[in-house]
Amino acid sequence: MSLKDILRERKPAIVTKWFETVVATYHEETRGPLRKAKAQFANPVGFNLAEGLDGLFDAVLQEMLPDTVSTSLDVIVRIRAVQDFAPSEAVGFIFQLKRILRDELGPEAAAATGAAAELAKIDGVIDDLALFAFDLYMRCREKIYDLKAQEARTMTFRLLQKAQAMADKEE
Repeated sequence: MSLKDILRERKPAIVTKWFETVVATYHEETRGPLRKAKAQFANPVGFNLAEGLDGLFDAVLQEMLPDTVSTSLDVIVRIRAVQDFAPSEAVGFIFQLKRILRDELGPEAAAATGAAAELAKIDGVIDDLALFAFDLYMRCREKIYDLKAQEARTMTFRLLQKAQAMADKEE
């Protein structure tokens, strides 16, 4: 049995552990509501995290290029980009998958034929995914800063208009 077959069999447990690891990065009071991931409209963040991680795990096993999984990754990264996370915290959840895979596989990984090579290949896919996630994160943050700068310009322009109107009245 190949390593990927073992991982496919254990997908529900792996994705659940990955989801719990991501949820653990949030504040204590936020964790409970996030775990109710089944409610798409009542809990969009938890739902999108769960769905995104599920899609990312499938993509890792299929060795898909990061840009082909941008939908699953984009949803998660956009959520984390607007929250109070440092860049390393925002995309670090991807690297946590490596540890989860090794914990889940345990000694079976060594027994699988060609396991070391397969695991190294999966690690490479995860690394590429993390780099792509960082690029997405930076684009999201740049967009946020652009929006804030535009808002500041608009507010300044309005204040100048009011000041000019008041000056015109005084004359």
